[in-house]
Amino acid sequence: MNMPEFIYFDLGNVLLYFSRERQFSQMAHVLGISPTELDQLVNQNDLMQRCETGKLSPQQAHAILCDAAQSNCNFNSLFRASSDIFEINLSILPLLTQLVRNGHRIGILSNTSANHWNYCVAHFAILRDYFQEIILSYEVGVMKPQEKIYKAAIEAAGVSAENIFYTDDLEPNIDGAKRCGMDAALYTDTPSLAESLRRRGITLTL
Repeated sequence: MNMPEFIYFDLGNVLLYFSRERQFSQMAHVLGISPTELDQLVNQNDLMQRCETGKLSPQQAHAILCDAAQSNCNFNSLFRASSDIFEINLSILPLLTQLVRNGHRIGILSNTSANHWNYCVAHFAILRDYFQEIILSYEVGVMKPQEKIYKAAIEAAGVSAENIFYTDDLEPNIDGAKRCGMDAALYTDTPSLAESLRRRGITLTL
């Protein structure tokens, strides 16, 4: 295995933990409906995929939900209810810090929506300070594991695919990266990730 020249991290459940249950509970409360009803509205309108591929702006999603739920809820209230669901994965911070201090280039490759990314980058300074390249599905227009988003990540990194390492908590996304020639390993916990990087020649003292 080559020592990576660039390392990409997934966002959700790798860099940040999140709760979909909390998201739906908070949004349903703001809209004045039940979480079950909200789940039905989201699925009927394919809102999650349309938002995470940039087909709908946060404002358009707000309008669709308010119309479907017959609600007059405030955009900012629904935005916060939808997005205040993240917390930092504290275990990965020392690993990221060592990588950056040792001169390794790192980036983010994530399926996410504009409202979630805007919230996260405003609330978690590490997302602003540590990462050289940020590849987001709502900007690229497709989601992992589609080839186009990995190709965008490879181009942004500026190195050949085999010299890029990627970690994600979902096996299909790991498989998608490998199909595009990237080196990749499933994220289960930070000690296992650190060991994967050591096997590829990266020095870590965790």
